[in-house]
Amino acid sequence: MKVTVVGAGNVGATVANVLAHKDIVQEIVLLDLKGDLAKGKALDTWEQSPIDYYSTKLKGTDDYKDTDDSDIVVITAGVPRKPGMSRDDLISTNAKIVKSVTKSIMAHSKNPIIIIVSNPLDVMTYAAHKESGLPASRVFGMAGILDTGRYRSFIASELNVSPKDIQAILMGGHGDTMVPLPRFTTVSGIPVTDLIDSETLDKIIERTKKGGGELVKLMGTSAWYAPGAAAAQMVETIVKNENRIFPCCVQLNGEYGMKDIFLGAPVKLGANGIEEIYELKLNETETTALHKSAEHVRAVMDVYKNMKL
Repeated sequence: MKVTVVGAGNVGATVANVLAHKDIVQEIVLLDLKGDLAKGKALDTWEQSPIDYYSTKLKGTDDYKDTDDSDIVVITAGVPRKPGMSRDDLISTNAKIVKSVTKSIMAHSKNPIIIIVSNPLDVMTYAAHKESGLPASRVFGMAGILDTGRYRSFIASELNVSPKDIQAILMGGHGDTMVPLPRFTTVSGIPVTDLIDSETLDKIIERTKKGGGELVKLMGTSAWYAPGAAAAQMVETIVKNENRIFPCCVQLNGEYGMKDIFLGAPVKLGANGIEEIYELKLNETETTALHKSAEHVRAVMDVYKNMKL
């Protein structure tokens, strides 16, 4: 198996490093327009291999030819929103980057699985899907795993229990309108609503929705350890054909009463990418929240479509 990670910034480098530690693929290509940066981070991770006992080869490059015949591609390339930059500016800039990256990848790999991490994630996943020409089952976004990771970690801290025992599903767009689902959240099989009062749980949900912003305030930049690990976990699940159930940004085709939109939903993830999309029986409150989130995503998608990039 060969995996390419596009973008050697904090998130991309973390994807490569975490994936190398899993020791499940033969080669990882870390590509960035700043070729020396990619080469340096790939070399640093390779020099770590004798210490942490893994054999995965790494190569840093700025040449797409080195991505030939990639099985899986993780796209993290793009710019963060800067002071004075409008949402439209961010969409335009990152869409051009993601479309260019996708086109270059497809010129060198016939049928890869593409995982999008670039923001605004839901729209960038749509852009990559359109540019690639691949089935929607092979182009999807990483957001739900990161967001549920934050949600689960906050619950673990509140209860002073291991995060390993917490399972959760979260749906909708990646941002303030995401929809954590307490009714589908358990602690070693125990409903979380039996362990945490509603007021405290609501505070955890609000913190989850603003999890990215909290880290930006603390660090002055976006997160990278958790997002990188989340994308690496998706790659691992595909490589091992584990058929694990994760919330991912996927194209809905009638599920939850929606079409032609990329939105976070629970899926079975395996060797072929999205093996199945699960349609949960949501109650009225959950359905309303999901459709509100979808409206927000559609508004951003409309901005992108009107740009006609």
